[in-house]
Amino acid sequence: MDARRPDRPSASASRQKLWSYGDLLTLRLVRWLRADKTVDGVRLARSSMAEIRRAIDKLGDDPWVEDDAGHSRPTVFVSAEGEILLDRDPPEALGGQLLLDTVVDLFAPFDEGPDLRQPRPRLRIVPGKVAGEPHLVHSRLTTRTVGALADRGFTLKQIAALYPSEDPVALGEAVELERQLAA
Repeated sequence: MDARRPDRPSASASRQKLWSYGDLLTLRLVRWLRADKTVDGVRLARSSMAEIRRAIDKLGDDPWVEDDAGHSRPTVFVSAEGEILLDRDPPEALGGQLLLDTVVDLFAPFDEGPDLRQPRPRLRIVPGKVAGEPHLVHSRLTTRTVGALADRGFTLKQIAALYPSEDPVALGEAVELERQLAA
């Protein structure tokens, strides 16, 4: 959320909306909390807007932060009840305190959306690298650049010739991701 206007997303003003990383996580959080959920055979009521606002406040403006040791914390879990759990470890590593079917990892694939850390095996999203755009691993080549070439009629072979040091499979994954995002 925009610190100046916390009630508004920080999407760009251009026709093609460019959402911030925090906005994407907030949207996933709201979707999860407003969805019907069943935990241990018990149907849970959808979260109220007041509960959702409290969860958004706890999520904060920048969920991709570093801990005291300087490690990024790219895991945000939300329980079915709306509790935000910030941790670097997956739930199964937390000493059995959580069950996988009662929490959702906001970075993981969600409905039709991609994984917000690793959208494909050879692609990554890192907020501090190439302005947080999806890109090829060990590269600064964005999937948007590769997808634009494909949209202009370049074949995968022609794109690979333009970027001979890049993995052709990763280039194909980039085109695939951009097509998914455009759909």
